[in-house]
Amino acid sequence: MQSLDLFDAIVDHSRIAGVDEVGRGPLVGDVVTSAVILDPNRPIEGLNDSKKLSEAKRIALYDEILEKALCVSVSRASPEEIDEINILQATLLAMKRAVDALSIPPTFVKVDGNKLPKWHYASEAVVQGDGLIAEISAASIVAKVTRDREMDALDKAYPDYGFKSHKGYPTKAHLAALEKLGPTPFHRRSFGPVKRLLEELK
Repeated sequence: MQSLDLFDAIVDHSRIAGVDEVGRGPLVGDVVTSAVILDPNRPIEGLNDSKKLSEAKRIALYDEILEKALCVSVSRASPEEIDEINILQATLLAMKRAVDALSIPPTFVKVDGNKLPKWHYASEAVVQGDGLIAEISAASIVAKVTRDREMDALDKAYPDYGFKSHKGYPTKAHLAALEKLGPTPFHRRSFGPVKRLLEELK
């Protein structure tokens, strides 16, 4: 307990950035990350893991976060980067980009999950942090709404794939469309179903 007290005394927690990602599992599109520093003088009620919120609630909170937070950033790693360095490393890269992009430098960073990017920030990984830490919850909401909107836009460009409904995840409908139509330029070539299809088409 003494070591924890000493740690808290040494580390400056005055500007905590929460970081989370959305889109590790889909077969298509970027992995999207967000970093958020909340304003303690402008609290936001109802923050939670974005997956536990209705779409309407997420969007309302997204707007409130953008209005009230001290700063918000959104970054990403592309399908090409995912294919080149793998999804875990691409996610960590996107997280680093998100924190680097904050207009106010954080004094401490809390990341959802059990791994941290290689960076110079004082930080900790928090398993299921998106439901426990307000800053991470806010980041999860911003990343989720951002990526969902990008999938809606991709749906308009490729309406036969059903991106608006499955958001790029490997559902039966998505796999059937992939088998019938082949991959789009935005599909991740290294992911199993896409990789197998491309090998069959050789």
